[in-house]
Amino acid sequence: MGEVFPRVLAGRRYRLEFDLGQRLFAERLGGICRSVWNTGLEQRRAYRRRGAFIGYAEQCRQLAEAKKDPDCAWLAEASAQVIQQTLKDLDRACREHGTWKVRWKSKARWRPSFRFPTAQQIPVEKISRKWGRVFLPKFGWVKFRMSRPLGGSVKSATVARDGRHWFISFLVDDGLAEVSEHARPERHAGVDRGVATAAVTSDGEFFDRRHAGESSVSSMAPPAETDGDAGGTGFLTAGEARRYLRLQRRLARSKKGSNRRRRVVRAMGDLMRRARWRRADFNAQAAHRLTRDYAIVTLERLNVRAMTASVAPRPDPGAPGAYLPNGRAAKAGLNRSILDKGWYGLEAALRSKARSAAPAIQETCHTPGPTPPTPAGRSPARTAVASACRDGPTDSATAPRRCAAAPASSPPSPTAGRSPTCSAASAVFAVPLTGDDPAAVRVVLVDEAALA
Repeated sequence: MGEVFPRVLAGRRYRLEFDLGQRLFAERLGGICRSVWNTGLEQRRAYRRRGAFIGYAEQCRQLAEAKKDPDCAWLAEASAQVIQQTLKDLDRACREHGTWKVRWKSKARWRPSFRFPTAQQIPVEKISRKWGRVFLPKFGWVKFRMSRPLGGSVKSATVARDGRHWFISFLVDDGLAEVSEHARPERHAGVDRGVATAAVTSDGEFFDRRHAGESSVSSMAPPAETDGDAGGTGFLTAGEARRYLRLQRRLARSKKGSNRRRRVVRAMGDLMRRARWRRADFNAQAAHRLTRDYAIVTLERLNVRAMTASVAPRPDPGAPGAYLPNGRAAKAGLNRSILDKGWYGLEAALRSKARSAAPAIQETCHTPGPTPPTPAGRSPARTAVASACRDGPTDSATAPRRCAAAPASSPPSPTAGRSPTCSAASAVFAVPLTGDDPAAVRVVLVDEAALA
């Protein structure tokens, strides 16, 4: 079924308990990494202006020489590997996106973070049932809340600040990538993401935060509207939404640069952080349910960034300097609704879950299957397309334009005999669980043009 990727490592995130000295040093270390990033990016752009190129190796060599300069003695405060990881991240960003598209790291908008790549330098010990400690170079021993077991050997660690608290993320080899086969290889479903409901499957199952409880995150009945939904509060409770509204009004009356404004912004950030964590938790649970129950999961290919872009202004030709109404307020409300549902977060969670057992990425074409019963609140056309993508993967060279014959190892299509149709370009994220075993979890992206 294609190239098999190496085993994907798991992540474990815990809250650190720095003392005052460690917290101040972490802030300074994050500032050093930010300065190295911005300086390295400016150097790369200066080389590009002259038609030359400078890479990661040369920048590391110049960084070692800069540490000997008395004016750059502050570079020696940071671990050499931490700064090298910053330059490595910059090199990867420039190679993937281009030197001119990589952004600067602003002090006001960037959250400090740095990485320790060597496992031997970051030993982890368990102190009690709820607490553990890790040794970080130039920090010493740091306690963290053991909210869940590590479940494997640590490969690297990343320290980052989120609001007023610091967190550490361990990259762990849990050894759980080997799975015999999917429990339900014959099951497949399409997932339609929406604004009123976060996601609906072609089987009529509704995934939304209003179903998120202790037992389930979905239901076969549409979620009921609540007072919080009418106000567009998203993942905030009704009380938190009212408090957030009061904070917004207080922010409008506060003076820029004042201590009061900083306190209000900090309180608003705490509320939004809760909503962000709840959204991520919901997407993780929904992705787990979908990849557990279905061997093939089909998603519409959506450009969320373009869909949530601001409306372009409409200049008034009869009055220079004036503008006509362009529906900006209505579009802003739609953008907030889309971002609040976490469309891309659900797609990323599905990919992460599907890749946990060595993925293969291939091109595919799609054959529309039998139309299931249309769930309440959805059009029959979108239901039909959401239930498409039944065929196995085909040759990537022929998939974008015409349908090719499926490989012999592909599972038989339940819609054999129907006339095949292809989308312009689509990808299958296949997870062969035992070599070329067709019983795999596959996340299929369908182009928006297929819905026309």
